[in-house]
Amino acid sequence: MSHVISMKTATMSRILAYLPVAGELTDNQERVLGIIREHARAGQASLDHEGIDWGITVPEALEHLLAGRPEATGPYVGNAYYTALQNIIECHGSDPTDVGVYSKPSTFFGLLDEELAGLGVPADLLPHGFLYAGVPEEIPFPIPSPLDGYPAIGHLPMARLKEVIDAYNAVLDRLDGSFTYDLKQLLELLQVEYDELQTSLKYGHAPDAILFWIQG
Repeated sequence: MSHVISMKTATMSRILAYLPVAGELTDNQERVLGIIREHARAGQASLDHEGIDWGITVPEALEHLLAGRPEATGPYVGNAYYTALQNIIECHGSDPTDVGVYSKPSTFFGLLDEELAGLGVPADLLPHGFLYAGVPEEIPFPIPSPLDGYPAIGHLPMARLKEVIDAYNAVLDRLDGSFTYDLKQLLELLQVEYDELQTSLKYGHAPDAILFWIQG
């Protein structure tokens, strides 16, 4: 099975406004929430068509997140909760960009981590760490994880972006050739986001995180 890694920039406070919903939403937030719910229903319809049962529907999982109480139990409820969280993420921030398609992304980026660490890249800057970081720590309640690891969610604070870019550029010419293309591709995407961040900062509305999701 192939796994698509996607990324986008976002302002976490805009996502957190729904987790849980506190008080009155603005008209625009209500409009966005309607879109989020539509995405959840569409995703569930696709699951129903495939005969996939996670023990809780994606729309139900979404309502649990909005209430701040993802309390359903069962081996696969994490799949529904992470999918519902993706629905919220997808409706905020920049347009998504594909990082790449991998048959075993965790294995590949785990090996890349080992290669980069061997060249001196600090552990907290390695790609597997932020691609598979899980639910951002700003979310104020625990969310069950998918049993099989997918869909996966990751995040990289914008404040660390320059460190990551500099660390990877410093070792790129010494990297094992089997990883060069993929690291260059990731570097180019991160550099674009960094350049756009500098422009956004001039106008005072810069995003503060890069969010990743990996489809199962």
